Amino acid sequence: MTYRIYIGGEFAETNQRLDVLNPYSGQAFASTFLAGHEELEKAICRAQAVKEQLARLPSYKRFEILRQIADASRSDRERLALVLCRESGKPMRYALGEIDRATQTFLVAAEEAKRLPKEYLSLDWTPAGEGKEGIVKYFSVGLVAGIAPFNFPLNLAVHKIAPAIAAGCPIILKPASSTPLSTLELAKIIDTTDLPKGAVSILPMDRKAGNQLVTDERFKLLTFTGSPEVGWKMKQEAGKKKVVLELGGNAGVIILPSANIDVAVKKCLVGGFAYSGQVCIHAQRFFVQEKIFDAFIDPFIEGVKKLKYGDPESPDTEISVMIDEPNAIRVEAWVNEAIQAGAKLLCGGTRKGGYCEPTMISNVNNTMKVCCEEIFGPVVTVEKFSTLQQAVAMVNDSAFGLQAGVFTNDAAEIDYAFNHIEVGGVIINDVPTFRVDHMPYGGVKDSGMGREGVRYAILDMLEPRILVR
Repeated sequence: MTYRIYIGGEFAETNQRLDVLNPYSGQAFASTFLAGHEELEKAICRAQAVKEQLARLPSYKRFEILRQIADASRSDRERLALVLCRESGKPMRYALGEIDRATQTFLVAAEEAKRLPKEYLSLDWTPAGEGKEGIVKYFSVGLVAGIAPFNFPLNLAVHKIAPAIAAGCPIILKPASSTPLSTLELAKIIDTTDLPKGAVSILPMDRKAGNQLVTDERFKLLTFTGSPEVGWKMKQEAGKKKVVLELGGNAGVIILPSANIDVAVKKCLVGGFAYSGQVCIHAQRFFVQEKIFDAFIDPFIEGVKKLKYGDPESPDTEISVMIDEPNAIRVEAWVNEAIQAGAKLLCGGTRKGGYCEPTMISNVNNTMKVCCEEIFGPVVTVEKFSTLQQAVAMVNDSAFGLQAGVFTNDAAEIDYAFNHIEVGGVIINDVPTFRVDHMPYGGVKDSGMGREGVRYAILDMLEPRILVR
């Protein structure tokens, strides 16, 4: 099957074909096209042409359009999930969940479109303001550039597209070249709605062509999800535009004696190994209080060994191949490097093609890549600690700070964790992999800047202006 790219209301082909591989079979199952400078320029011009129309679009129309997209996505859930599964290698149970989340994200954006911020200010706080008042109105910033990653090819794109529609901003989105089809399926849905043509473009591009999204001053906001190395370089090259970066991490999990161990084990299996750990908030580093270490680690290892490997299209499959073999080779190399440096292998550790066996290691330190970097694979580290203060220091001993999980039923421990862990979100009695789509989501340190989550993304796409009278 061949997918055409979407240039602001027009489906088009180029002379550069892009084959899309199924990571599990290794075979091309569909193709699309790469856009170049000419197609991007056309998309920019069409976006600019409808900028004012979008900014003036009434709230009820934005609401209706976003609801139309959500309804169409829901009604085509199974087919969309199959496309996503095939292009990303994501097991169907998680692909279906991603379609559901994308639908919910559009619904949240529809609701938020009805409550865009406005403010009234009394200005007579000082003598100069006596007899005057201020009305603050928020205006669309203009053209948005969105760059989405492979690991959540639909929902992370929707976290850029849906807020842009709600805020009245045109957007040009570049999906990952390995997983462009989910967003091109979304383009077909968008094209059937009442959204003005030109408001959304979906353009697979190589990095050279796509870098214009970063450098072109006609874009007023760049929102990027991906690696720190690429993200921070983009910020340097972005010029005067706003920049929002979601750059991942090596999330920590703390398990304390007051926690329900059975619940913790069950949730940590998902947090550590869902989609082969290819999740920005993958639970990578586990810290278990020494008194309960064996009570946690034994059933955890048993659960890891029972994870069912197979074809991602099978509803029973819990873990499958990674996005490609080079990434699997990298993960294997990091694990072997850690073992050679003194780490202890608890289970797993083997690779076959693009499949990395779910792996647990201990006795690590922060000079090892499996600990200090984002592994983005099905590997976790597990260490003991004695006090909560020590555990928090271990979580904070990282260049990243996206989210952290803390399993405890002690109110004082919850309070201490929230006030001392240096991350964008602390999740109690769940893994850092937890996210619902209207919560503020983003990190500190090398995990990025700015926040996603529909309302928070909308705020970045608006700018306040004041009328004084």
